[in-house]
Amino acid sequence: MNIALFDFDGTITEIDTYTPFIHLSVPKWRFIACYPILLPVILLYRFKLIGGSSIRTVITRFSFWNRKADEVFVQGKEYALTLDSLMKPEAKKRLEWHKNQGDLIVIVSASLDAYLIPWCEQHGYQLICANLETRNGRLTGRYLDGDCSAEEKANRVEQQHSISDFDKVYAYGDTEEDTHLLALADEAYFCWEKVS
Repeated sequence: MNIALFDFDGTITEIDTYTPFIHLSVPKWRFIACYPILLPVILLYRFKLIGGSSIRTVITRFSFWNRKADEVFVQGKEYALTLDSLMKPEAKKRLEWHKNQGDLIVIVSASLDAYLIPWCEQHGYQLICANLETRNGRLTGRYLDGDCSAEEKANRVEQQHSISDFDKVYAYGDTEEDTHLLALADEAYFCWEKVS
């Protein structure tokens, strides 16, 4: 059996899905209250002085702290229904190809479980992603086990799967955060161009 490892945002989808979900799910009053604190962090990111992992961690903290987990996950389930419309044609084709081959398809993403769980369940894919931490029914604003990007993507794949047990490993990504994931593969694709 083969395994196919797919980054989500920018690889499967045309756009980043994290930011629209933040805008959709976070109450407006919280945006207004937190904006003065978040603005310097956003500017640091825009000027490439901090990376995606850092800004996602900060925004997730402010966006979800002390919110009811069930409400956010209901929003995530509704949002998941829109994700197919954001898929790149080449991603649809390649996912279908792997499915027809009987390959194990694993989505490996720094995006959130709130919407990736229902989307992956709908399509029959396994998932490794950023999981929102919950305590007593409320979100803490932190990730359970930290952000799932860069080297951590490869680490989590290797924790859950014995890569050497597969006949062939495929991997797909589109940013530097996917470099370690692509390094696991016998056949790797960066921005849909074969690199190994």
